[in-house]
Amino acid sequence: MPQRTDIHKVLIIGSGPIIIGQACEFDYSGTQACKALKKLGYEIVLVNSNPATIMTDPETADVTYIEPLNVERLEEIIAKERPDALLPNLGGQSGLNLCAELNKAGILDKYHVKVIGVQVDAIERGEDRIEFKHAMDKLGIEMARSEVAYSVEEALAIADKLDYPVVLRPAYTMGGAGGGLVYNKEELKTVCARGLQASLVGQVLVEESILGWEELELEVVRDKDNNMITVCFIENIDPLGVHTGDSFCAAPMLTISEECQKRLQEQAYKIVESVEVIGGTNVQFAHDPVTDRIIVIEINPRTSRSSALASKATGFPIALVSAMLATGLTLKDISCGKYGTLDKYVPDGDYVVIKFARWAFEKFKGVEDKLGTQMRAVGEVMSIGKNYKEAFQKAIRSLETGRYGLGHAKNYNTMTKEELLHLLINPTSDRHFIMYEAIRKGATTEEIFNLTKVKTYFIEQMRELVEEEEEILKSKGHLPADALLIQAKKDGFSDKYLSQLLEIPEEEIRNHRISLGVEEAWEGVHVSGTKDSAYYYSTYNAKDKNPVSEAKPKIMILGGGPNRIGQGIEFDYCCVHAALALKKLGFETIIVNCNPETVSTDYDTSDKLYFEPLTLEDVLSIYKKEKPLGVIAQFGGQTPLNLAAELEKNGVKILGTAPAVIDLAEDRDLFRAMMEKLDIPMPESGMATTVDEALEIANKIGYPVMVRPSYVLGGRGMEVVYDDESMVGYMAAAVGVTPDRPILIDRFLNHATECEADAISDGTHAFVPAVMEHIELAGVHSGDSACILPSVHISPENVATIKEYTRKIAEEMHVRGLMNMQYAIENGKVYVLEANPRASRTVPLVSKVCNIRMVPLATDIITSELTGRPSPVPELKEQKIPYYGVKEAVFPFNMFPEVDPVLGPEMRSTGEVLGLSESYGEAFFKAQEAASLKLPLEGTVLISVNKKDKPEVVDVAKRFHEDGFKIIATGKTCDLLNESGIPAEKVKKLYEGRPNILDMITNGKIDLVVNSPAGKESVHDDSYLRKAAIKAKIPYMTTIAAAKATAEGIGYVKAHMEENNRVKSLQQMHSEIQ
Repeated sequence: MPQRTDIHKVLIIGSGPIIIGQACEFDYSGTQACKALKKLGYEIVLVNSNPATIMTDPETADVTYIEPLNVERLEEIIAKERPDALLPNLGGQSGLNLCAELNKAGILDKYHVKVIGVQVDAIERGEDRIEFKHAMDKLGIEMARSEVAYSVEEALAIADKLDYPVVLRPAYTMGGAGGGLVYNKEELKTVCARGLQASLVGQVLVEESILGWEELELEVVRDKDNNMITVCFIENIDPLGVHTGDSFCAAPMLTISEECQKRLQEQAYKIVESVEVIGGTNVQFAHDPVTDRIIVIEINPRTSRSSALASKATGFPIALVSAMLATGLTLKDISCGKYGTLDKYVPDGDYVVIKFARWAFEKFKGVEDKLGTQMRAVGEVMSIGKNYKEAFQKAIRSLETGRYGLGHAKNYNTMTKEELLHLLINPTSDRHFIMYEAIRKGATTEEIFNLTKVKTYFIEQMRELVEEEEEILKSKGHLPADALLIQAKKDGFSDKYLSQLLEIPEEEIRNHRISLGVEEAWEGVHVSGTKDSAYYYSTYNAKDKNPVSEAKPKIMILGGGPNRIGQGIEFDYCCVHAALALKKLGFETIIVNCNPETVSTDYDTSDKLYFEPLTLEDVLSIYKKEKPLGVIAQFGGQTPLNLAAELEKNGVKILGTAPAVIDLAEDRDLFRAMMEKLDIPMPESGMATTVDEALEIANKIGYPVMVRPSYVLGGRGMEVVYDDESMVGYMAAAVGVTPDRPILIDRFLNHATECEADAISDGTHAFVPAVMEHIELAGVHSGDSACILPSVHISPENVATIKEYTRKIAEEMHVRGLMNMQYAIENGKVYVLEANPRASRTVPLVSKVCNIRMVPLATDIITSELTGRPSPVPELKEQKIPYYGVKEAVFPFNMFPEVDPVLGPEMRSTGEVLGLSESYGEAFFKAQEAASLKLPLEGTVLISVNKKDKPEVVDVAKRFHEDGFKIIATGKTCDLLNESGIPAEKVKKLYEGRPNILDMITNGKIDLVVNSPAGKESVHDDSYLRKAAIKAKIPYMTTIAAAKATAEGIGYVKAHMEENNRVKSLQQMHSEIQ
């Protein structure tokens, strides 16, 4: 093996928090790289700020740093660890940009760090728009006609030459951030100004529009001897104009000729060779079906979202192989059971893979559901089928949007053909559902093609599905003819969707098709570079080729499905740890999941992976085939829990906490009765199904009240209501309220500290590692609030009470496994808000900070009825943790400039970061820095708060004044500060004339904004202030609690600037716990 011997210690940079455009596919690639390099005997140092990842577990790398990802922090780590090499192309755009910055600052040379996997100048050739264009011209490869602008004036001049519409693309950004398609001069001015700001180097490319062309991607892997293979050909079914992250895609290419694919491959190889990347590269092309022109759009010299998809679609583990190639191995050195060695690999699967994105528009009021060149999706699903129709329909039911087929979405089937065609003019997240109804209403293929530019093949396939559905609808009320049912199953119609169409129970359809011998069969996808590993997908169009082993007892884990706001990587983290723990306990593990970005869908996380939708039909089929001893549903978030009761009815054994207990926690009346029995206080509350009931309850409890629907995750539809009028409005807008799904109304605890506790319970004992204190007050969703672990401001008596209540509740409910409790403390009294008897979002956080393996412990308890092992809970001891962790949420507001970035009871963050330090102030400071809102140590702070916060604002201002800040304030806030002896300058609000706050923010005169929203009672909207802060990248605090923490953090960091505190690794911190 000609592996490099001049390097021993490798530094890997992670991608930081999950944001739109950069999700858990980088946890997957980073974790794979660590596996590969460890196996080859290298020592690994890993840096990442995201605690919810597998890669930041202390076992994954040799040394782990959970630190902000910026040049200063990395220099400290490099100086301390002295790595020989840096592998930057696994941490997404963040990792690449950081590597380029470290190189520019001379830090890599200073400490003699070599960059492996990709040359630093290759990053520039791939990312810098001018460099890339020069490289392409040399190779004679065509690009879209374009020129670079460094100012709005230059951009206007270029656009006149190219003719509108034009596309603007800022350099060194990702997910299409800051760019966009513009049709006129005014739009260009706005978008260009935004783009210049978003770009690392203040450079924006203005290029001709290639809207409506086919968008095609190749995933290429190259080694140091210049051997190249194409892992996957991906065809975007949505044409250019929709960002690839939002596009609906197929692999292999279904409508592109062999000849065209060859030309693409030749060009891709030329490009990858000239850029000299070692490992995976994603190359994006545009092809004009009319003139047959091919142009290259861009390359990503790194593992990307597409490479995670390509890996899972073909079974070729790109990140794993890339890491091996970076150390000097070649494709010929890696053996493979199917091809001999990897240099002989060709993508030759006889199946179709579909990727469909998952969006979160409903979370952001005022955002138009419209897709363009800026990515909007928060997650994705992948499905595998024998043909396009089967794979397509499987993808739809994998999404978990409550739709099990393409028809009858929203109210589209009540609209006329004209109305539907009008809706197709702009691409939206519902585009394909609207097309389906338009076809039903008689739209021709040509009409749809002209509006959407989706190729006729795909429209025709959809037309056949519509015709088949119309045929099925003729049998409403009873089973259709056998031949029709068999055909429907082959074309991917799910049992559930058929039951909705025919209005008969799903069970009846399932039993009938089984009696006809129509059952799911499974085929394997071979994993390249292994002898005979494979993972499996179901189909109704083939014979079963799925060997079942009987060697060990089996347990099935249900995954979390697509990422979305409220259910993300944290649940995948739990599933992965459960699988690893079960292996150690001697079980064969089976994972069912459909998210291509995750570690759980990596072929060797479990003993057997089923890449399948998480629906009753698919899970029951697998259960019947594999006959496991039981199924674990408590680790995948809401997804598997929604299935648990149905599975149990069908004879599936659910291990751990019983589904009935989970329902009990959701049923407010039953839960309240239990709290009364245990003598534990809760805020007064009630349940309502009508407006009158709601008003009666609200008046009895007293406003303000918190209202929300039952059975939701991530605070969907939660609001704080202040008066009768708003209550009537809320009830009118509430969707799907039925007697068994009422609206829950609670007294809103004003100025209460919210906190939560995670517990591990065996049904008779429970252990609470630590209590987390939320920095934001009650009323901000727990997933969005910054929180401190262990708590700082909660009295020891209250902490003891919280731990005692948690134990009592866990024991009373017989929770077996994990549980999460939410509390609020109002005037020194602890109230229970809710109980979640399952793994929660905070499990990875508590595990990392407290150095306790929560999931393996829970897995041990859940399986003890099968293993007979004693419970580990009585052995767990309270620990003294000598440092603090502050979790800060990361929001996608920069992608949604029209949204007011105020925090409320509905969750809107996409990811999180962690700051660790011996001082709570510094930990908060580091968490803000990791969320890329670096707090200023001096300068000007603007303070403008609402009536409710006036009493507390003086304390905060005093802290800032003592820290040496200049204070600017508005109207009454300013008067109050001056009266209290704090010097503050008055500034005008937007409606009070010029120069006003907005002018000051825009001119960069302000370094920090403290602004609590005026809310409903104010005549003037003040959201412009917070939106302006985001645009100008100024740290902003929308709650007094966060402002206090900010002042404390800045004060601490300033006071201790001299003591050069060395960075500590996670492993070192854990060794200091007593």
